[in-house]
Amino acid sequence: MSHDLVQQALSALAGGDPGRIAAVFTEDAEWLSPPGNATAVALDTTHHLVGRAAIVRFFAEDLPRLFTRDVDADVHRLHADSALAVVEATMTATLADGTPYRNDYCFVFELRDGLIHRVREYVDTARGHRLVFGVPG
Repeated sequence: MSHDLVQQALSALAGGDPGRIAAVFTEDAEWLSPPGNATAVALDTTHHLVGRAAIVRFFAEDLPRLFTRDVDADVHRLHADSALAVVEATMTATLADGTPYRNDYCFVFELRDGLIHRVREYVDTARGHRLVFGVPG
């Protein structure tokens, strides 16, 4: 079940569909990214999203301002049990200015009542800054 939920979430997040995104998160879900990461800086948003509505808004409205809709996560490993899932993936996309984006991520999904309650995102922040801003991060 948790393996399927995480796969559904990754697909929903990449696709940017608000209804599909909302369907996989608890009302009080949180998404924690590294402070100062390139995406948050470029979009002038927080690195700590609190609540389903904030997560949906970020992936459906904010993220498309930086990345075109060709966002994809190539999952290398997914380990899951009933309470936790860990995903290693490479995200690819095209930045709004046409620059290709490719970065490695690790996500830790905490699950509650069959939904995602918390996500901790780990990413190569230096590479992200180089790709998004053209300078070292």
